[in-house]
Amino acid sequence: MPARKSARAATRKRAATGKTLTHIDERGAARMVDVGAKAVTERRATARGMLLVSSETLALVRDGRTPKGDVLASARLAGIMAAKKTSELIPLAHPLPITHASVDLTIEATGIAIEATVATTAQTGVEMEALTAVAVAGLTLYDMLKAIERGARLTDVRLVAKSGGRSGEYRAQ
Repeated sequence: MPARKSARAATRKRAATGKTLTHIDERGAARMVDVGAKAVTERRATARGMLLVSSETLALVRDGRTPKGDVLASARLAGIMAAKKTSELIPLAHPLPITHASVDLTIEATGIAIEATVATTAQTGVEMEALTAVAVAGLTLYDMLKAIERGARLTDVRLVAKSGGRSGEYRAQ
């Protein structure tokens, strides 16, 4: 696409949303945002998701009888590792010095709830790290349970809270 056309498209997107698209340059090309002038602050983000599975699969997980062993421990570790590698997976994400990452997995009536919290003291937030942790933990659960239930579904991956930085607090409704 010619640069002029891309720039016009980016301008239309800014006008339609009323917000500046920080990852698009004046020509409409993707770019990494320069966070050098931003203040270093404590930042935290929490994301959630759900792996929907049958009650039979949940019973196997709860009782530790799945063919691949402790699926919850593996998913927890995979989520934490993914948070640390987010900038290698998501284009334009900044590498961050993560000071905390946790992944909590809870067996519920319809599946396994996944919650990840990530923290840093940096110039940009950790929303993508928390979302990546949830997604990878969920994908790990799916991988480890697919022999039992191919129809398992990873759903509702979303940011539920963030703090720090210029935009301040966010809590999902």
